[in-house]
Amino acid sequence: MKNALNRILFCSSYFLFWIVYFVFARLFFLCYYFDKTKEIGFLNSVKTFFYGFLLDASFAGYLSLLPFLLIVFSIFYSPKNISKIIRIYTFLLLAILNLLLVTDAGLYLAWGTRLDATLLTYLNTPEVMLASVSGFQLLSSIVFWCLASALFVFIYQKKVQQIAKEVLKGGLIQLPIFIFVFALLIIPVRGGFQTIPINESNVYFSDKMFANHAAINFSWNFLNAITKKSDGKNPYVFFEDTEAQEIIENTRNQLLTASTDTVLNTTKPNVILIVWESLPAKLVGVLGGESNVTPNFNRLSKEGILFTNFYGNGDRTDKGIPAILSGYYPQPTQSIMKMPAKSRSLPFLTQKMIDLGYNTSFYYGGDLNFGNMNTYLRNGGITNFIDGTDFDKKDWNAKWGAHDHVFMKRFTEDLEKQKEQPFFKIALTLTSHEPFEFPRDYKFGKDTELNKFKSSHYYTDEVIADFIKNAKQQSWWKNTLVVIMADHGHRMPQHEGAFNSPKKFQIPMLWLGGALAKKNVEIDNISSQIDFSYTLLDLLKADKSDFKYGKNIFNSSENQYAHYIFNNGFGILDKNGTFVYDFKGDQIILSKGKSAQKLDSLGKAISQNAYQDFLLRK
Repeated sequence: MKNALNRILFCSSYFLFWIVYFVFARLFFLCYYFDKTKEIGFLNSVKTFFYGFLLDASFAGYLSLLPFLLIVFSIFYSPKNISKIIRIYTFLLLAILNLLLVTDAGLYLAWGTRLDATLLTYLNTPEVMLASVSGFQLLSSIVFWCLASALFVFIYQKKVQQIAKEVLKGGLIQLPIFIFVFALLIIPVRGGFQTIPINESNVYFSDKMFANHAAINFSWNFLNAITKKSDGKNPYVFFEDTEAQEIIENTRNQLLTASTDTVLNTTKPNVILIVWESLPAKLVGVLGGESNVTPNFNRLSKEGILFTNFYGNGDRTDKGIPAILSGYYPQPTQSIMKMPAKSRSLPFLTQKMIDLGYNTSFYYGGDLNFGNMNTYLRNGGITNFIDGTDFDKKDWNAKWGAHDHVFMKRFTEDLEKQKEQPFFKIALTLTSHEPFEFPRDYKFGKDTELNKFKSSHYYTDEVIADFIKNAKQQSWWKNTLVVIMADHGHRMPQHEGAFNSPKKFQIPMLWLGGALAKKNVEIDNISSQIDFSYTLLDLLKADKSDFKYGKNIFNSSENQYAHYIFNNGFGILDKNGTFVYDFKGDQIILSKGKSAQKLDSLGKAISQNAYQDFLLRK
């Protein structure tokens, strides 16, 4: 009898060991984001432990399956050897989970969501992924990983292992008892006796999204994401397909055309597209942001056409590029740029320009293979590339690629030699990506992440201004349109309201050059990156029918809208309202303005339609 009780005590203590670990993990997450924890308040912070318990217990159940099964075998086989196997298994799990714990904490600020399968898409280029991490962050993460692992190894040895030593061989009478104990794990794994197994929605309890995210068990979320196989079905179905299409067309069809008074003085200008890494409108003075971070952009905005209500459709470069060049909505948890079999069927602005007789080139100071960008761009017909391999390593930052001033100098020199016209050239900057390293003075210092971020944009602002100054001296300038656009917004500087509100996604777009018939103009029509290709082709009198999600930016209707996605959610806005929705929690994050109800339907229809299109591409 005592031996059976020791087995039950071991099973109970083992399961409890993991519950304690997940309490520690949640406490670490709340402390790591102490500013956000203060915002949700003490009561909500405590509630994250209560509401998160079900997911904690569920994953503790998963982790206990093998040890509980081995305890059954220990009735007949050496309990000492079984105990050793369980100990090795547990220590290995601790090392893996603590690694995921620090990764989750580090990525949450940038991604706005707990760890999920997105991480796996970056593992094929670990050196590029690590380029976003500073040396101090990497070192401190390693130290924490070691200390946390050592702490729980110590706890296991002192509390659980001591009980394991008391487990001895038993008789056949114990077999059905411990098979039953093993079977009981199905209860915490499923989250109870309800019909539908536990999911993220069960732990969402607050209108403050950080509180809901803190309640999620990071390891359960990661396992759930990587094991959830796609069944080829659309998870964002809200309407019949025909109804969803009708909702979209009823709004979009009013926005396809604009005034016939063109903004260009030629129908075949050279086009230079400069995609500025991670520049949010929050840093641009002429867009209501900080006044002293992009002084040259602010000044140049008076020389061209400034778009004051322009938005990124996604939150990362691999989502921004297809939105810009293919007029294609990104997906909440997928990246079509990383799927060559699907991306090759997209429409491409570059291919359209080639068909119009344009010479095309793409310039980037880093690794073009990151996120499958190289494959995507080659599918778009581009054959002339300059990337990080074309620059001396001494001109690179520590990890990411060539400094923007070196990269843009090469871009400038090649344009000075350019003979064939018209041309369409694209340059993607990189210095304003983490870790924000460059060999000039940091205008705002480097004492905080925010100041390094601002300093990097001040630096790139100077670099781009130098490029424009030189371009104005070239013979091709008078027949050239220069477009400066960010690839996506950024979490910094911190903004008021919801993390995924439109403020995070608003980005600058400025048109300059001698090909402009109008200057010192501000366009406040709400638009986004997917509208760029459609609008440019419209201005060039070219076929834009393949860009089925785009609209003409210069249409000034009150119904102009911008739709963007984030991990498992979307936001949509027009001049009369905003609607932001979280798919995972089936929860409205933000709803305001008289058009919010209409935007609710439109945003869900776009999400459904765009994902269905994504599924059908082969």
